[in-house]
Amino acid sequence: MFIERDVNSHKKVGTIEVIAGSMFSGKTEELIRRLKRAKFARQSVEIFKPTVDVRYSENEVVSHDENSIRSTPVENSANILLLSGNVDVVGIDEAQFFDKGLIEVVAKLANMGTRVIIAGLDMDFKGVPFGPIPGLMAIADYVTKVHAICVRCGSIAQFSHRFSEQEQVVLLGEKEAYEPLCRSCYIKATK
Repeated sequence: MFIERDVNSHKKVGTIEVIAGSMFSGKTEELIRRLKRAKFARQSVEIFKPTVDVRYSENEVVSHDENSIRSTPVENSANILLLSGNVDVVGIDEAQFFDKGLIEVVAKLANMGTRVIIAGLDMDFKGVPFGPIPGLMAIADYVTKVHAICVRCGSIAQFSHRFSEQEQVVLLGEKEAYEPLCRSCYIKATK
């Protein structure tokens, strides 16, 4: 017996994808790759980043390999909910710099049927879970943990070691301020 279904009665379900790891691990590169695939599939896409991240560009998400995609800088997580409208996919880069309200914003978007893809550092330079990333990983449908290569021994690196003596958690920088290290080299470097 054939059962006829109303195609419109099936509500679209969103998802939460988190791409997390250390600096130089390819988080932003993977975010850009996923967002470009969604655009190629003719899905509507909005990309957000924190206004504090102006290292490469004010209005683009840019990877260390200089791949880029247009984005909207926002002051706080509530603005993402206001500006995302009725889109299929929302991308968020450098999520560790957002407030903890990002967890609720992302959950609301996914519950409304939006695919949300987030990239961010899972730990700060002290090896401590960073900002809203741990909470986002907990509610995510999919978590991708990416790794860099330790610049001292060539092993898999999961730590972002800071050269600077400055203690503030947020310190924008690149290769002049940070290096990816494995656990063993990180322990040696921080003693």
